[in-house]
Amino acid sequence: MRTTRTTTVCAAAALAAAALTLTACGSDSGDDGAKPAVEISGGSTKPGVVLDTPKEKPDLVLTDTEGEEYDFVAETAGKPTLLFFGYTNCPDVCPTTMSDIAIAKQKLPRAEQAKLQVVMVSTDPERDTPKRMGKWLDAQDEDFIGLTGDFAAVKDAARSVGVHLEKPVEEKDGSITVSHGAEVLAYSPKDDKAHVLYLAGVTADQYAKDMPKLVKGQNP
Repeated sequence: MRTTRTTTVCAAAALAAAALTLTACGSDSGDDGAKPAVEISGGSTKPGVVLDTPKEKPDLVLTDTEGEEYDFVAETAGKPTLLFFGYTNCPDVCPTTMSDIAIAKQKLPRAEQAKLQVVMVSTDPERDTPKRMGKWLDAQDEDFIGLTGDFAAVKDAARSVGVHLEKPVEEKDGSITVSHGAEVLAYSPKDDKAHVLYLAGVTADQYAKDMPKLVKGQNP
């Protein structure tokens, strides 16, 4: 059985005079042309970083866990949406992130839970079949949406929102190395733009505190 090695490209803060810019960091980050995930003025101690320039939704059409075509822009239009790029064989960041979001979501009133769209796009589509993604996500929350498909399309979509990805690499020992950003983008139902970005390490309680505002299209 092949094992998986994960390189999580985290977003690291560097405070300089009047501006704070979060850029990709990691032992295998490379440069795929993606702009920094976050550009904000001044410092912030909040778990959710409010973006100076809101990000458009990526034009992404993939396959969902039912094997059906899913147009991300069309399907999530007018809905509060959390977008995360990850994969099911991830040993740490991905399951933790999705679990924390699931726990936080359960604290919302049922009507608001129904409105919130949580979408995970696979960074390892060769192994993440719709069936596998469906089973993995159902263990977190049965309403979570999993998308898989062409890696080039996924990478382009991630680059458009400042998230770094690299194509999975099979090592000599048979293990698979998957490098991906750990950001979660929160899109407002008011204008379908991401106004808030969450980095790795945000807890379920922190997500839960922000979610009531996110669902209403407000910044935390």
